[in-house]
Amino acid sequence: MTLTPEQNSALLIVDVQNDFCPGGSLAVAGGDAVVPVLNEYADAFAAAGRLVIADRDWHPGRTTHFVQFGGAWPAHCVQGTPGAEYHPDLKLPSDTIHVFKGMGAEEDAYSVFQGRDQAGRSLTALLAEHNIRKLYVGGLATDYCVRYTVLDALKAGFEVVLLEDAIRAVNVQLGDGERAVEEMRTAGAVVS
Repeated sequence: MTLTPEQNSALLIVDVQNDFCPGGSLAVAGGDAVVPVLNEYADAFAAAGRLVIADRDWHPGRTTHFVQFGGAWPAHCVQGTPGAEYHPDLKLPSDTIHVFKGMGAEEDAYSVFQGRDQAGRSLTALLAEHNIRKLYVGGLATDYCVRYTVLDALKAGFEVVLLEDAIRAVNVQLGDGERAVEEMRTAGAVVS
């Protein structure tokens, strides 16, 4: 990994949580392989004095997002449970900004742009506050939360670099991950 984070850029780490890693309730194949790669990126951003933002699904126990209440997914990343915690080997700088999404009982919230920090500020407000114009995005999963986040960032006018070595896909249908990467590239993301 050779990356020198530019001024006005930030690293956005999406959903690197226990439930999305091997052994979790909604495990992404090889999901934990993104952890050491993202640690290197986080170190590079911290060393350059750039912003690191980490996002988590933070679902209530009862939500229409879960299959038992009419949704598409098994229960995962329930607030306050071990499955909702970051992967234990993810090393985040001490000044990382933490964003939470999917907190409502009727909220899917695939995109980090639907999330808020602990003070209730939206991701858009946080990025504006720090004068961020370019996002480097990695995490889980390529074909869902990473995809929706990247597409929303592009629609909002941000430059986006998709960190291809730091993403993994669910692949509900074979090839979903590759199709998602191509969709993000077509929409304007630089795939690196």
